[in-house]
Amino acid sequence: METFKISELANEFDITTRSIRFYEDMGLIYPTRNGSTRVYQHRDKIRLKLILRGKRLGFSLAEIRELFELYDTDQCDTQLLKMLTIIDEKQQVLQRQLDDITVVMSELSLAKDRCHQALSRSQQG
Repeated sequence: METFKISELANEFDITTRSIRFYEDMGLIYPTRNGSTRVYQHRDKIRLKLILRGKRLGFSLAEIRELFELYDTDQCDTQLLKMLTIIDEKQQVLQRQLDDITVVMSELSLAKDRCHQALSRSQQG
């Protein structure tokens, strides 16, 4: 079974070992110990990847923990419905952000074009 040292995960994900220990303290990953050395399993690596992706997408650590807990337990209909609600809410937030980004990108492109036109006119005149 493949295992990882904290330094290997930190290098792979370009984060600090302190961040990884923090995620452990928050109950998001569960390394085993070999003496004082933390030993991370493939499951921990996957969770770390999901934590970082979730953070980039705007999930709080509490939301990430809740999703992990819902996923880890025996999944009854209530838990699955709760998970779907969390996902739906996050999708709505991200869609609004994407719509806002699209509008801003369009406005920036127009402003950029106007700047280029003004520069062109000033250099001709």
